[in-house]
Amino acid sequence: MLDDQTLAEAAALLEAMKARNLTLATAESCTGGLIAAALTAVAGSSAVVLAGFVTYSNAAKTAMVGVPAELIHRVGAVSEEVARAMAEGALARSGASIALSCTGVAGPGGGSAEKPVGLVHLGAAMAGHGAFPARTLHAKRLFPGDRGAIRAATVREAFALARSLLDAI
Repeated sequence: MLDDQTLAEAAALLEAMKARNLTLATAESCTGGLIAAALTAVAGSSAVVLAGFVTYSNAAKTAMVGVPAELIHRVGAVSEEVARAMAEGALARSGASIALSCTGVAGPGGGSAEKPVGLVHLGAAMAGHGAFPARTLHAKRLFPGDRGAIRAATVREAFALARSLLDAI
């Protein structure tokens, strides 16, 4: 699942963050820690990666990164609102400069007409940095393929979202 391209993207992201003296945390559901695993597979990642929260259950999303249970009940775990709250919660609880999150339906079961297999919501939250205010980005994607392909695509999309934040500073 962690192919050479993904590891190269992880290394490039870590280098860009290290050059800016930024740190990173993750809050992952559908990837089960794969984003953090890809980052920490790179030697020297400890200079950037502070924490990884695997919040697979709704209760873990609430307990570990502070996503309000009412929010999950109202909009569902696989939603923009929850992805944003996961990223912001991981940011606050880890003290990192940037936090990445994902929540989705990796399959093969669990999908519905409203939330099909392959649907993933990602978040990237950044603390205020110099003249740049705090902000949170969101991406909604529908990835094709089996469970492994969906999870791998989610990792790469999380890196892309982090790069979007970095490009703004």
